[in-house]
Amino acid sequence: MQNSVRRPEAVKSARRRSREFALQGLYQWLLARPAVEDIAADIALFRGYDKCDPLYFRALLDGAIQDVTGIEGCIAPCLDRPIDQLSPIERAILMIAACEFLHHPDVPYRVIINEAVELAKVFGGSDGHKYVNGVLDKLAATLRGPEVRSARPARAAG
Repeated sequence: MQNSVRRPEAVKSARRRSREFALQGLYQWLLARPAVEDIAADIALFRGYDKCDPLYFRALLDGAIQDVTGIEGCIAPCLDRPIDQLSPIERAILMIAACEFLHHPDVPYRVIINEAVELAKVFGGSDGHKYVNGVLDKLAATLRGPEVRSARPARAAG
């Protein structure tokens, strides 16, 4: 009898994998500042890389690094501490999500938040996903205000 339950790796989308690899690459960059091309070449050798969307991976990795000042400037007002006091994982997740908010308007803000929370659950600390969720809720309201407002149900007057 065949097992009909699929492994979690089997159900990951190419974009989810791209985000995971971008997270790993950005983590490397935050810790040691190697050249982006070296990071990308290293990541391309990782198991499962062939199942990601390599163009989206590079868009996230390159976008977060090239616009680091702007991205961190957007994130900072949503934090309860200086950005350099975040764990490198949480910082990288927030940078990737901010990059998507800013440079990938085709991706709905809820998808970006959900994907970031999932990354934090897998790679971050025990409650890091809650922190990431709270910060990204604030950031989405700032960077994607009209989209966020249109998605919220209207409150009844009275």
